[in-house]
Amino acid sequence: MQVNHLRLLVFASLLYAGGARAQSSVATDAEALVRKVADHIIQTTSFRFVNSKTGEKFETLKGITSSPDVKAESKFNKWQYVNGVLTVGMVQASAALKDPKYAAYSRKNFDLIFSNLDFFKKQFDAGVKNVEYRPVFRIGSLDDCGAMSAGLLDVYAFDKRKDYMDYLERVGDYILNKQIKLPDGTLSRDHPHNMTLWADDLYMSVPFLARMGKVTGDRRYFDFAIQQVENFNKYLYDSTTGLFFHCYYSDEGLNGVGRWGRCNGWLALAQTMLLDYLPANHPKRAALTRLLLRQIKGFARYQDSSGLWHQVLDRPDSYLESSVTAMFTYTVAHAVNQGWIDKSYITIAQNGWEGLGTKVTAEGELQDVCIGTNIAEDIRFYYTRPRETNDTHGLGAFLLAGTEIVLAKDKLVDLTKKR
Repeated sequence: MQVNHLRLLVFASLLYAGGARAQSSVATDAEALVRKVADHIIQTTSFRFVNSKTGEKFETLKGITSSPDVKAESKFNKWQYVNGVLTVGMVQASAALKDPKYAAYSRKNFDLIFSNLDFFKKQFDAGVKNVEYRPVFRIGSLDDCGAMSAGLLDVYAFDKRKDYMDYLERVGDYILNKQIKLPDGTLSRDHPHNMTLWADDLYMSVPFLARMGKVTGDRRYFDFAIQQVENFNKYLYDSTTGLFFHCYYSDEGLNGVGRWGRCNGWLALAQTMLLDYLPANHPKRAALTRLLLRQIKGFARYQDSSGLWHQVLDRPDSYLESSVTAMFTYTVAHAVNQGWIDKSYITIAQNGWEGLGTKVTAEGELQDVCIGTNIAEDIRFYYTRPRETNDTHGLGAFLLAGTEIVLAKDKLVDLTKKR
């Protein structure tokens, strides 16, 4: 009996050790992939400006004669909403991996931009078209300001510069008081129909609003962010599929045709980030958490056996797409890590990460990322949207997903046992 008991103990310990090795391996591999992708971004960012006509390059524009031909050389130094997501991903990767170089990258990026703004502001004031950093001066849409400002607030935690906060307060005023809205206060756009609600805009507003509420202590930001989450769920959620439509046409009182992957990802990220910054005792926290769990259960139904999700979520004949997979993977892993949902959901994220791992090249570039996408009346538009390698729409989300898998080390399971 003692011998049999000992054999059972040894067998059990081997099983436990095997499971522990599987958990450790997944987390270790995730860290390696995050570093590979993040390091490639750093290595390919020049932090310079270039004159497109003469080819002359500049580290700084102080003392340089004004010219509309001078632009940021690297796509990662542009003022584009996708780079705001990349900033958030870099800063969170820095914290998770305990490596300051990733946060330093984003700090250097915003320093480069703001330290050279005067050069471009003079051109903007003079009416020069297509001037670099035009959205900073214009602030005429949520795309101009919301996502980049969420990233800037993460950098502001390190560098509390007055020019940063001056800009952030302008953005807060724009979103709260100037961006067009439906009669009930829901953020909207004037295209493709007048007063169209875009799913994308929940990310272009809420992550900034939530951070701003935390930094300033002004509850107006939280109240407005919560209102947007509630109303976007009201207008865009499709109870038949458990997914969200890309848009709502208020003039028709109807949704658009596409349950597009990345727009569902934007909604998931935005709701997750609101919960991150919302006070722990906020009376609406439980209801907001329930909305997030409802979305997770919805999109989990459409996960491919590869772990990836499709470009059009409920159309398995559409291609497997990386940015939405990264967004969903992050959302689930983060919700588990924060204790908002049961840890059993982690397998959804693990499967997603497993699929994403197949999309990273040897150089550290992410494949099969859908490019920027408008709204169209026909579903074929979404099917045929081009996919590219290392399109910035997927990079920030990939870093977020990977860091959460690293942080979930003690919650991961041996997926081979579930197959």
